[in-house]
Amino acid sequence: MTDTVRKDITFADRISNYKSAIIILTKIIIAAGLLYYIINSVNFNEIASAIVGANIFLIIPVLLLSLLNLYLQYCKWKLTTSFILNNSESKKVIYSLFHGFSAAVFTPARIGEYFGRALVFKDHSLLKVTLATLLDKFFPLLMVAFFGSISSVLFIHYYYEVSIYITIGLFVVLFSLFYFVILLIFNQNFWDNILFSKLKDSKRFSKYFQKFSTLKNLDRKYSTKMFLLSFLFYSCYIVQYAILVSAFSHNTAIIDYIWAGNLTMFSKTLIPPVSFSELGIREGASVFFVQQFGESASVGFNASIFLFLINVLLPAFIGLLLIFRKNDD
Repeated sequence: MTDTVRKDITFADRISNYKSAIIILTKIIIAAGLLYYIINSVNFNEIASAIVGANIFLIIPVLLLSLLNLYLQYCKWKLTTSFILNNSESKKVIYSLFHGFSAAVFTPARIGEYFGRALVFKDHSLLKVTLATLLDKFFPLLMVAFFGSISSVLFIHYYYEVSIYITIGLFVVLFSLFYFVILLIFNQNFWDNILFSKLKDSKRFSKYFQKFSTLKNLDRKYSTKMFLLSFLFYSCYIVQYAILVSAFSHNTAIIDYIWAGNLTMFSKTLIPPVSFSELGIREGASVFFVQQFGESASVGFNASIFLFLINVLLPAFIGLLLIFRKNDD
């Protein structure tokens, strides 16, 4: 064996050891950050007292729906990793998803989720896994934007007595914008129109157009499946919220609570995510909109915090258990 080959092997070993050390350090940081966040931010006494005053029989279906929620997220991520990362291992998808849950909880804007998901895919760059994660989140974001904006227009119309002509005008604008997005995703010929050709050749807008044009290359079957899965995932989340409001209020105005859930999700998305795991923003929005529908502030707060506990914190705990478990990837 020549000296050059020996040097190459030694260098490769050093890179491998260096990468392994970074992964281990990242796992330790995630675990420490999650535990610190839970100890300092979650008041389990308040949660326990809220449970005492709730309709327990309605809490149970919310817990069951959380399993469906997780399964739909798994399906979305598996579909995306297969499409972007050429991954066919379900185990990697599960580990990556739960690692992301753990890393997301204690980081502003849930940015840790991108690093957490990348831990499992050691054979891919962080940038590529980040792009896959962004794409995975793009379709649910469309659902939030679509249903949230419709709910907002209706809320403004009925609660602030806005003119019907303004309401109709807003709906025309909204549906036109979403129709435009659908064309961008499903109609490749739409990218060849005169406007897009000018944007592509423009020195000022060409770099933005190039980033945006990734939508042109999306597989249509993938996009259709992601739309369906994202709709089911979003619907599951909103129904969970509505049932929780009903459980804490002991009332059954489910349609109003679904409306409030859409408004809360939309507001949470619009407000810059400066807090850890968006705590405070989500609860404040929930309190405000639930009160508009005749319920107390405590009902809105409890529904929101329990939704966070069930859909975010519990999966993060599972991720914490998995994060140091030896796997074969």
